Amino acid sequence: MRTTKHTAIYVRVSTTGQDHASQLPDLKKWADGHDGPIEWYRDKFTGKTMNRKAWDRLMEAVHAGKVARIVVWRLDRLGRTAKGLTALFEELIERKVNLVSLRDGIDLNTAAGRLMANVLASVAQYETEVRAERVRAGQAAARAGGKRWGGSQPGWYAKVTPDQERAILKMVAEGEKISRIARITGLSRPTIYRVLRNQEQTR
Repeated sequence: MRTTKHTAIYVRVSTTGQDHASQLPDLKKWADGHDGPIEWYRDKFTGKTMNRKAWDRLMEAVHAGKVARIVVWRLDRLGRTAKGLTALFEELIERKVNLVSLRDGIDLNTAAGRLMANVLASVAQYETEVRAERVRAGQAAARAGGKRWGGSQPGWYAKVTPDQERAILKMVAEGEKISRIARITGLSRPTIYRVLRNQEQTR
């Protein structure tokens, strides 16, 4: 008995302070225009590692021969390391599983799509490294200027400057843990969570 293959639509955001809403309209529109069984896989996890709960479940389905194609909103939703993405592309091609990225216009079934996928994988990692460098440079400049971030007691909501807020959001988007962000900025974890809640409410 042949296994009926499905299309796997994968959605990822970096943290619990974000949601999938920005990706869903395009993906739902694509799903409505295609026949056949579709399964959704959703993660809230950093793109710096390929080890994620829903993604692991999706790859188990791939290994079992149950997936015909993987559809994502943008390539960096799969991950942000060139090594991990390149290895994924090779495995999907070997297993004859197509990959479609809506925003990037990538289709692994074409030579041009395979070339573009590998180029964008390198770009995704480059952007991650550049953001991290900018955060570190901003922190160094602030310290050199005599600025101190926080020093608050746990549980107390400190006043957050625009520079601090931008740095927090960047680090969160890059997958840094809240405890580490608290150590870097000198702010309490409740203060950082408050920044994330405020950001969510303004979207």
